[in-house]
Formats: sequence, C-alpha cells, structure tokens
Amino acid sequence: MQLVQLTDCHLGHAPGSKLLGMDTDHSLQAVIDLVKRERKQTDLVLGTGDLSDHGANAAYGRLYQYFSQVCTSSFWLPGNHDSWHDMAADSGPNCQLSNEVRIANWQILMLDSQIPGEIGGELGVDQLALLDDCLQRADAEGLHTLICLHHHPIAIGSDWLDQQMVADAEEFFTVVGRHSSVRAILWGHIHQQIDSERDGIALLATPSTCVQFAPGLAKFKDDDLPPGYRWLDLEPDGTINTAVSRVQGVSFTVELDSGGYL
Repeated sequence: MQLVQLTDCHLGHAPGSKLLGMDTDHSLQAVIDLVKRERKQTDLVLGTGDLSDHGANAAYGRLYQYFSQVCTSSFWLPGNHDSWHDMAADSGPNCQLSNEVRIANWQILMLDSQIPGEIGGELGVDQLALLDDCLQRADAEGLHTLICLHHHPIAIGSDWLDQQMVADAEEFFTVVGRHSSVRAILWGHIHQQIDSERDGIALLATPSTCVQFAPGLAKFKDDDLPPGYRWLDLEPDGTINTAVSRVQGVSFTVELDSGGYL
C-alpha cells in the first residue's frame, strides 16, 4: 500500500494567507505538485494535524481539494492549531476522522493528542485505552500497525519543542511495548524530519508543507529548508519503505529572523 503524509499545512481562512511570511496555499500546492510528479499511485493520504492555522474553518474545505489532487481518500487528525469540530464539518465527503483504518493486512491508528486550548500534547486515558484495544486486535489477527499522531512522543533535542511533546509518552510506549504488531510511529508538529528507531519500531517525523523549524536549538528559529512530504510503502511482510522529499526549484519567502509564530 502506498501512502503519503502531508502535515502542518497551516492554511489560513483565505487563499494567500501567510505564516511567517510564507504563503501556505502556494507552498502546499508546490508540495502537491511534487507528489504528483514522484508518486504515480497513492492509496491514502494521511493529514497529521495543524492542517489549518488557528482553526480557520474555511481552510478545511480548501484543504480537501488540495489533498484530492493526490488521492480521493484521506484520513486526518487534529493538531494544536486545529478545530476538531470544524475539521469534521468541512473536510469533504471522502475525508474521515477515524481512529482505525484497515488496509490489506495493515492497521493504521490515528490518535488524537490535541489538548484543546493548549500547544502541547497528551493522549489521555481514553486514547491510551483505544490504542491498547486496537493493538490487541492487531495481535490476534496478525496485522501490522502504523501509529499516527500529531505531537512528538520522544524528545528531539530542541528545548522549546520538547516542552510540547506528548505528556504521557511513557504510558504510550508502555502500551506499545505490550504488543507485537507496531512497525512504526509517525507524527508531525515539529516541522522537521526524523528517521530513528526504538526497540525495532521506526520513529518518523515529517517536514511541514510550509515553514520549517531549525533542529537542535533551545529557542525557536526558522530553517531555510524547503517544504516537503513523506511517502510510505507498506509491504505485506510488515516492512515499511519510506523517505522524505522536498520541493526544489520553487522560490519561497520566509521570515528567518522571526522570534516565533504562536
């Protein structure tokens, strides 16, 4: 199965809205064009949060039209900037806010780490119980599992971002460790690429379709890397082939001297 992750689009209320000087509609379309050139088939798009900027409800219908250029089927989860209710109301007929997706012998779990009104993330008792239940079924049925969420469940070495990671990450990994089906954990939020591993499980973070964050810093700073996306090929044997691809040859404006964006 061939998947594409598009994350942290930060679309504003109207086309042409900007984040730190970058037109987020323009950057998203550039990423979409790249996906269409590179990926001849996409079975599913994963939108992993901060799809709208400050919950701009008009953005979700527009976002659905962008994603539909790649694939008519997409699954979304909310980030700290999103409005879950507006997302559910305005996302489009083939976009779903579902906790569990079954494709062939794969289970894709979309976990909600949003704390309404807060920047940081937490899964909470209900999402952790859901995770445990779904993984029990995956173990029993011989499925491979990809877990998706918005906030990062591991420290990434950026002090300001690590204050926003999943608050109950230890409990999350305790649940994951009780089961054998999990092959990868995938997230957004941090606007940068990570390809790491923990106990044989791939840990994957993906660049934003707009502004990037410089890694490894104590305080906020933009990066001058271009927007991008991640592709994932889920193999029948549980192997995941994946890489990040970034837009080249397109000019973007970004305020590199900005002190923040929240």
